[in-house]
Amino acid sequence: MNGCQLTFFTERSRKHGHLTVCEWLLHEARALGIQGATVVSCAQGIGHAGAHHVAHALSLGDQPQQIILATTDEEADRLLDIVRAANVHVFFTRVPVEFGWIGDDAAAGPPKHHGLFRGHSS
Repeated sequence: MNGCQLTFFTERSRKHGHLTVCEWLLHEARALGIQGATVVSCAQGIGHAGAHHVAHALSLGDQPQQIILATTDEEADRLLDIVRAANVHVFFTRVPVEFGWIGDDAAAGPPKHHGLFRGHSS
C-alpha cells in the first residue's frame, strides 16, 4: 500500500486535557481505525524553541517522545484535522511511504496481541 508516515514529536509530560499528548494521539488514532502506532522514548532532543529536553533518572517528564504511524493518506488527513480542531500544540512530519505485511502468521497459531491499543492477551 502507499500512504504516509506521520510522526509526532512531544515530551512525556505534555498534556491535552487529562491525558498526555501521546495518550490522546493514540486514542484518536484508534478511534479512526488506524491499525497501529509505535511510541519511541528518546534520551534527549532539542525543541522548536531551542530548549534542550533530556530524560533524567529521577524525572522523565521532559523526556522526548515520538509517536509514529503508518497510515493511508485519508487516515492521515483525518487525524491531522482532529489535532488541528482540538488545537493541540504538537510538531509533526509527514512523509510518503509504502507499507504492508510480509510473511504469513497462519502457521504460528492463534494471533497474540501485544500492541499499544490492546491489553495483553493470547
